[in-house]
Amino acid sequence: MLGQDLLAALAHEDVTAVAADRTALDIADPARVREAFAAHRPAVVVNCAAWTAVDDAESREDAALRVNGTGPAVLAEACREHGAVLIHVSTDYVFAGDGTRPYAEDAPTAPRTAYGRTKLAGERAVLETLPDTGYVVRTAWLYGAGGASFVRTMIRREGVKDTLDVVDDQRGQPTWTVDLADRLVRLGRAALAGTAPAGVYHGTSGGETTWYGLAREVFRLLGADPARVRPTTSGAYPRPAPRPAYSVLAHERFAAAGIEPVRDWRTALEEAFPALLAAERPSENALVSGRPD
Repeated sequence: MLGQDLLAALAHEDVTAVAADRTALDIADPARVREAFAAHRPAVVVNCAAWTAVDDAESREDAALRVNGTGPAVLAEACREHGAVLIHVSTDYVFAGDGTRPYAEDAPTAPRTAYGRTKLAGERAVLETLPDTGYVVRTAWLYGAGGASFVRTMIRREGVKDTLDVVDDQRGQPTWTVDLADRLVRLGRAALAGTAPAGVYHGTSGGETTWYGLAREVFRLLGADPARVRPTTSGAYPRPAPRPAYSVLAHERFAAAGIEPVRDWRTALEEAFPALLAAERPSENALVSGRPD
């Protein structure tokens, strides 16, 4: 999802972008990575690869660590050898998730899940191997037209459910992958220009809400009654991996580097919505727009 929007953003830039999915490049395989670097000699590498199955990671932590920890370490070493910048996408799950104010980039990490531990291992590998050219961009609550997300699920369920019970005790920042992709491109350019110091950045939308609040906004944008969404607690949906109660991130380092932080989540969602609706309900969108199905 993020990778697709990143490629779309790079298509408007005067750069050559090479994309490799998991079948083309196993980032945890040093030999494959060396071959890729020798063939393409990148100036900037953006790692969008990740094991994101949070619950499955609880029982398959070694497998998750290979992707989330070993993979970034291998990429970082290759970037060190070739003098390339590495931008590594990470997550809010590296924090305990029990805060009450936005987590700063240098706030203490304390992951409570296997997923969070493996992602933190990847962060550390990048920052330790590339102290001057390694960038970690933490994000959260991503949605986009190119993949599954909470927003697209709500669009789908609105059409088949009279009411929906949605968790109201987890707070975060819904973030459009198009907005994050734009910041990754800007960060890459700033890194090459030497105007953005290496280290940790937070790439999430401004503002905050709960999953319940986000679902109500989706219903509103659909023209449906938001009252059909009812609040509930995390206890109603027990899962192997506990979800952070508080995933709000601060954005001081982007601002300090002269890169505008991501806009408010409501503004972004409204702009993103036609593409999300088209992806989830293509026939309905075609009818509304007057185009043939």
